[in-house]
Amino acid sequence: MEDSIGKVVIPGDILQNLDEKKGKIKVTVGPGLIRDGSHIAVTKSGILRHREPSVFWVDCHQKRYVPARGDNVIGIVTAKQGDVFKVDIGSSEPASLSFMAFEAATKRNRPNLNVGDCVNAKLLVANKDCEPELVCIDSYGRSSGLGILPNEGFLLQCSIGLVRQLLRNKFNVLTFLGKAIQYEVAIGMNGRIWLHCHTVRETIAISNAICRSELMSDEEVQIMSKKVVDSLQGFE
Repeated sequence: MEDSIGKVVIPGDILQNLDEKKGKIKVTVGPGLIRDGSHIAVTKSGILRHREPSVFWVDCHQKRYVPARGDNVIGIVTAKQGDVFKVDIGSSEPASLSFMAFEAATKRNRPNLNVGDCVNAKLLVANKDCEPELVCIDSYGRSSGLGILPNEGFLLQCSIGLVRQLLRNKFNVLTFLGKAIQYEVAIGMNGRIWLHCHTVRETIAISNAICRSELMSDEEVQIMSKKVVDSLQGFE
């Protein structure tokens, strides 16, 4: 099993005796993997990844988002049905978001949420038997960065693999650009990135840099980021 980490796996591969190798630590399987009795089977083609102590998943190029409980996603409000908002999160069906699922929300103090607004939310319920359910608060009832995103921002659509790469890699394009350019960013596991910069030129430059970084090494990303920063500073 340890030899397969970082290598390509295909559907049908069996990762044997994984639980035994991790001892008493419970093994958590993520996207692309499924438990098959005492073994773990691969369901998607991609690269097997591992995060300590015992989290495994398959990193693959995927555009269609499959909801998973606990994921942070960026959604677009498409409709309002009574006290519930319908939100497009890029999956096969829309998710529901209650007006009470916001910090300090009450029947009198309702969130100012309209059709077309973007929200940064967390999936509370996600399984094949019922529609996804979103919340904009954590387990303590606080927003913790979740909630309605300002309309001034720019919504970028990218592959789910790129999103996972940005969240996993500490030295990514956002880190390098953030040392010289001030901006706000929210990343959703459904392949959406919300970006807010001071100027349109910065927004376009950072958006293009994010998309181009998907197939680059850390060194190439650093070189590209420096060129982007130099070009923006030269324009000023």
